[in-house]
Amino acid sequence: MATKQRASGTANRPRVSLLMAEPREIGAAEFKARCLELMDEVERLGTEIVITRHRKPVARLVSVRGSAVGFCGSLEGMVLDERDLVSPIGIPWEADEPNIT
Repeated sequence: MATKQRASGTANRPRVSLLMAEPREIGAAEFKARCLELMDEVERLGTEIVITRHRKPVARLVSVRGSAVGFCGSLEGMVLDERDLVSPIGIPWEADEPNIT
């Protein structure tokens, strides 16, 4: 299972999909102190950060790259392993066989 090496030199770093991850919440004061660092994180990982004031959500920081693509094409580059999906796998199966016995 070899992954293709990308030009940015991240071939050995495991890739994790964060599409279904819960957005991280951060207070407005902490966001103000770490704004540039958090923006870099969102751009690099594609995560989402919800900014709160008095524990109430007031803003959301998301990657422009992720939202501009839309649904179609949003999983581009997320395949870690490519295998043959159409060749026989050696298990007997009858397509015309009824499902209920």
